[in-house]
Amino acid sequence: MRIWVNGQLRDSTEATVSVLDHGMTVGDGVFETVKAVEGHPFALGRHLDRLARSAAGLGLPAPDRELVRQACAEVLAANPVPLGRLRITYTGGLAPLGSDRGDTGPTLVVALGPVPHRADTAAVVTVPWTRNEHSAVAGLKTTSYAENVVALARAHEYGASEAIFANTAGHLCEGTGSNIFVVLEGRLLTPPLTSGCLAGITRDLVLQWLDAEEQDLPLSVLQDAEEVFLTGTLRDVQAVHRVDDRELPTAPGPLTAKAMAVFAERAAADLEP
Repeated sequence: MRIWVNGQLRDSTEATVSVLDHGMTVGDGVFETVKAVEGHPFALGRHLDRLARSAAGLGLPAPDRELVRQACAEVLAANPVPLGRLRITYTGGLAPLGSDRGDTGPTLVVALGPVPHRADTAAVVTVPWTRNEHSAVAGLKTTSYAENVVALARAHEYGASEAIFANTAGHLCEGTGSNIFVVLEGRLLTPPLTSGCLAGITRDLVLQWLDAEEQDLPLSVLQDAEEVFLTGTLRDVQAVHRVDDRELPTAPGPLTAKAMAVFAERAAADLEP
């Protein structure tokens, strides 16, 4: 595997960053995960837009967009896989121990790993921890993912592949790496960005391509919804067949099936929607 690190393509055994990198010591970094199909990234422009927004939110220098594109192209060419996870990581770079940043400039790493095709349906569990919609980093895709690691481990303990958070107001928010949609009385709904959820690329496309609405929803809606589905870069649109102990035996339901079909068709027709 060949990995791009600060301007150079290196073998994975030689691709290193300093243990004093601020992304390593305090999680001072942002990232994007991009789906790559047969060497072609999907919605890379949208991902680079969000990378820049997240960097600005942390106060990091704006990433060099063309440099990131070049790095992605080189990594994709060097690592041919049918379906891959293209990971762009951008951190504060070398810094003293502690929260203060250094002055050496940011670190940029681009890597690719193969992934299997996702299942058509998934089980999810709700977790007792909350997203803080008032946090300084709410809505930013940062490398501080420990909360997600803990929540996802809880999901796996219960035979699920995703954990679902409420926010501090008790409203439905998001998964560890996904956005969530529900069908309620025939309406397709998803939490608004003010809930603290990430502005997911797939979420945005589903809102653009289907008749869906943003609405604050109580976490308990998951016990009443007629259909539930997740969206994410590597999930695309994925039906949910179980929420905690509640089974949804008809998953994917009709609106979920429509969303899956529309997304697959539109995404295949345009790699830069």
